[in-house]
Parts: sequence; structure tokens; C-alpha cells
Amino acid sequence: MDLEIKKELASNWFKMLQDSICESINKLEKKNAKFKSTNWKRNLKKDEGGGEYRILKNGKIFDKVGVNYSKVYGKFPKKLQKNIPGAKKNPRFWASGISVVMHMKNPQIPAMHFNTRYIYTSHGWFGGGMDVTPCLKDKSLEKWFHKELKVSCDKHNKNYYKKYKKWCDEYFYLPHRKEPRGIGGIFFDYKKDNWEKDFSFVREVGVSFKNIFREIVLKKYKKKWSNKQKEIQLEKRGRYVEFNLLYDRGTKFGLQTNGNVEAILMSLPPIAKWK
Repeated sequence: MDLEIKKELASNWFKMLQDSICESINKLEKKNAKFKSTNWKRNLKKDEGGGEYRILKNGKIFDKVGVNYSKVYGKFPKKLQKNIPGAKKNPRFWASGISVVMHMKNPQIPAMHFNTRYIYTSHGWFGGGMDVTPCLKDKSLEKWFHKELKVSCDKHNKNYYKKYKKWCDEYFYLPHRKEPRGIGGIFFDYKKDNWEKDFSFVREVGVSFKNIFREIVLKKYKKKWSNKQKEIQLEKRGRYVEFNLLYDRGTKFGLQTNGNVEAILMSLPPIAKWK
């Protein structure tokens, strides 16, 4: 398949998924809050792509949710070339993806994160995943969530779930706290086995996330919560901030490649606390 067709198919999927996820969130909110959309360009002087980020705040369900789409291209700075696969051979790159972060009003509903992307240097690869960060323990939710992930992964390869769950557990971990960020999920990167099969899996992960977050919200949004539970949530959000600013690869990649700062930092919660 022609490279330009691959790029177009991938970026069109990410854009369509952004629309679909936002539509689902709007239906859950029932006009209690609306998305504010912002278009941005990577370089104002020449065409290097850009994107659109949408943020909804102070909803009945969502305290803050960001849904970011991007399609950018250009040249990696020299300090990055040695760290990016294929960039030593060709420092020029093309990247497109979608990133979603949800912070909930009700502490009974966990924070949720999802992203998928396609990057091309001298060769291309897919990456992404999803994870869930509750502030209150819920073993039944954890069991259900991982069962759903396994079902989705098994449709494509029986080894994916175990492999990508382990990768997620190791990645979404705060070494300075010696604790995981949440209850895990799946995480994968540098996926370049077979383009058509890999793209099919990436689409599966996107659809699965849309179904999972909707199901979790519908199960929990009516549950009562206390001020004490809200305090626990705010402190857990502090851990979320620590991870995203200290370790998150997407945050670092976006900032180092001249991405839009507001779109990159949309993952941060509106309010967080530390002891």
C-alpha cells in the first residue's frame, strides 16, 4: 500500500474517532456542558501541520475532558534524532494521533486515558493504549475492565493482552512514589509487524475505549459520594500530575517537537491537591 494512503487512512481514522468520542460525551452530558474547540498550527511561518483540541469543563459528569487530534510533520531537532526510531537515517517525520484524558466530577468514577498514534520517519509504526485510574478501590470494576481488554486483544492476537498489560504496568508507574498510577490497562509502541493488521488493532482499541468509558460512566455516575472521597480524588489527581509532567512520553514528545502547549497539557486536572 502506498505510504501516503497509509498516512491518510490513519489520520482520517483518528479525526473520525475524535468526533465520535466527543459525540458520546455530549450525549452523556445532555447539554450540561459544551466542548470548546481550538485549532492550532505547528509552525505559523510554514506548513508543518497542526491539529484540534477540544476541552469540556464543569459538566455534570466530567469535571474536565480533553480530546486532542493532531497531524504534524517536519524535522526532528538533532538532540531528539538519536532517541527516535529511524530518525538518524531520516530526521524528517510525520505523526498523527488522538489523545483523550477524562477527569470526573464524581470520585466513584475513575479518571481514564486513551491514545493511539501513527508515526513515520524512515519507517512507520503505531503506538498507544488506555488505562484507568480510580481513586477508590473497586475490584469488580478492575476485573471487568481487564476482561474487556483481553476480549478486544484476543480478536487480533492471543499474546497481545498479556504483553501489553505488562508493558502498561511497567510504564504507568511512579518510581519516586513506588506505586502504580492506577489499575493498569494496555500499552504498546513501535508496532510495525503488518500495517493492515496493526491498523485494524489500533481501530479496535479506539472502539473498545469508547465502549468502556461509556459503560463505566453509566454504571457509576449516579452513585453518591462524600467530601472525604472528594479529597481522596484530589490527592490521587496529584499523582496523575506528577506522572504526566515527570514521565509521560507523549508530553515530552509534544513539547520537544513544538506542539501546542495547551493541547499537550490538557491531560492535567482542573484541581489537584498534595498533602
